[in-house]
Amino acid sequence: MPPNEDYLKALRERGKKSKVYVQFQDVGLTIAGLLNDEKHKALYIKLAKENEADELLRLAKQITEKKNIKNKGAYFMKVWHAEKK
Repeated sequence: MPPNEDYLKALRERGKKSKVYVQFQDVGLTIAGLLNDEKHKALYIKLAKENEADELLRLAKQITEKKNIKNKGAYFMKVWHAEKK
């Protein structure tokens, strides 16, 4: 007996939706989006969990405004580490 197609379609649709449960997850995903660096979203979520969200978002927004940066994610990490020292 083949599975119900409506059920399979509902499962596929549900899998596409974001599953954000805690604020730091949302902050990390926002930073990844601002920096166009979806590949490293887990890193940004971890940073948001361990650090102040306001500081991270401020820095990400500053970097987003700079148009001459090719790899915004790498630049963000470089500046973040420099600020932490």
